[in-house]
Amino acid sequence: MQQHEQTLADLAIRVVVVTFEATPLARAYVEETNVRWPVLVDHGRVLYRGYGMHEGRLRDIWGVRTWLVYAKEIARGRLPRYSGGDTRQLGGDVLIDPAGIVRLHYVGRGPADRPSITTILETRRQH
Repeated sequence: MQQHEQTLADLAIRVVVVTFEATPLARAYVEETNVRWPVLVDHGRVLYRGYGMHEGRLRDIWGVRTWLVYAKEIARGRLPRYSGGDTRQLGGDVLIDPAGIVRLHYVGRGPADRPSITTILETRRQH
């Protein structure tokens, strides 16, 4: 998504990264990825549960799609790092309009499962 930062800004999309990881791990993530968006640490996973993002099945978390993402990262010279956190926690994407209406609610089936940036941008353009 960072490659599309200007397009997101042009469409008035404000991105917030939510993590359940402890604050030191969240800081390390920000430094490692150069994320410029606000990061919210949801220690109790209230937002995760509220949006139906629970534990994933082991075969989804460590399935073919995940290994393909890791292979692409390694090919780019970036070695995956061990998070030390709960690798079974599912993530996702939620797009909420200025009126507070959820326009996109996507729960990933694993770490490599996210909606495309095209889907996010088109959803925003429609509303």
